[in-house]
Amino acid sequence: MQLKQKLEILADAAKYDASCASSGSDQRTSKDGKGIGSTTGMGICHSYAPDGRCISLLKILLTNFCVYDCIYCVNRVSSNVARARFNVQEVVDLTLSFYRRNYIEGLFLSSGIIRNPDYTMEQVVEVARVLREVHDFRGYIHLKTIPDASPELMARAGLYADRLSINVELPTIASLHTLAPEKDGQAIRRSMGHLRLKIDESKDKTLTGKKPPRFAPGGQSTQMIVGADTTDDRAILDTSANLYGAYRLRRVYYSAFSPIPDASKMLPLKAPPLVREHRLYQADWLLRFYGFNTEEIVTGQDGMLDLDVDPKMAWALQHREQFPVDLNRAPKAMLLRVPGLGVTSVARILSARRVRAIRHDDLARLRVSLKKILPFVVLPDYHPGHRLDQHDLQQQMQQVQKVQQVMPPQQFGLFEPV
Repeated sequence: MQLKQKLEILADAAKYDASCASSGSDQRTSKDGKGIGSTTGMGICHSYAPDGRCISLLKILLTNFCVYDCIYCVNRVSSNVARARFNVQEVVDLTLSFYRRNYIEGLFLSSGIIRNPDYTMEQVVEVARVLREVHDFRGYIHLKTIPDASPELMARAGLYADRLSINVELPTIASLHTLAPEKDGQAIRRSMGHLRLKIDESKDKTLTGKKPPRFAPGGQSTQMIVGADTTDDRAILDTSANLYGAYRLRRVYYSAFSPIPDASKMLPLKAPPLVREHRLYQADWLLRFYGFNTEEIVTGQDGMLDLDVDPKMAWALQHREQFPVDLNRAPKAMLLRVPGLGVTSVARILSARRVRAIRHDDLARLRVSLKKILPFVVLPDYHPGHRLDQHDLQQQMQQVQKVQQVMPPQQFGLFEPV
């Protein structure tokens, strides 16, 4: 098979993996100062850092052959799809060639399981080793690791990769047992725990008295499929909160289930609405940076997020008695709950109000969404009056947010909610 054909198959097969944002790394130094690649800069493909930067990554599978038969996976062993496999040198050559043409700034490499987990993981790690040690590649490398691989291979992966990830696949261990019985949910979490310990050790100078070896400076992430089972949004966010707390993950990625050919009757006939994926990303930000908990974010009896308005706006509309908020006096925790205010804009407000009172004209200069914020705040020269009592306030806010829903979900899902 020609290299171009392999690339077409294995790049397409990698599209289902959403966890390829390249944030959280730092610059690698070269022994002689002549290495190639960079972890910074602007790119041309569709990977996005949390601050909105577009990062170009060559995103491929080493192979889409797989010995597992996960019901939801298009690359499962029983699937009737075209198969291909790169060797180590082909991936290395593609990465360097694409970089030199200024197509990419790094590599995201995953793989189906061939032979056994250790053999596959060894091939994945070897790609990274050759890029780093033979070609002095300093660009970003994200490796998708295999939970059942040996701890020694996982440790080697962390020496070469900027970020490692292990997919939990589905929101609950029960769903994983049903749809992917060959995979062990507890083993996945044990591997995540081992990676956390290695990452923590790499940051602890007190262990040896000197700078510890570099190990996955971008941390670890995971991904779960949304909509392949009946798990509701509350349970999904509970799982995410647990993963963040137990393993200090940098990100949990949510991937809307996509119907596959020759699908099992156990799978839904159609994909969930993509806006559900977007709402989960927004809720995820609220959990990590805005001081919300799952019970505040998901209040409906069905356990699902409101698809018409973002979860922060939904909370505000349900708690109108806490508004309007005085932007010049409210504490940071309350400012973060005001629709239209993100983490950055709250920091700007806190800084500006130390100098003088924030007024209506200052809001535009602070780059906040006036249509979203004005019903919920009070200023020396502005008061919302009875806007909070209007029965159609939710409909007004839905119209304000409609513009967001025309953006590609793979892009806007990664940005912070305001």
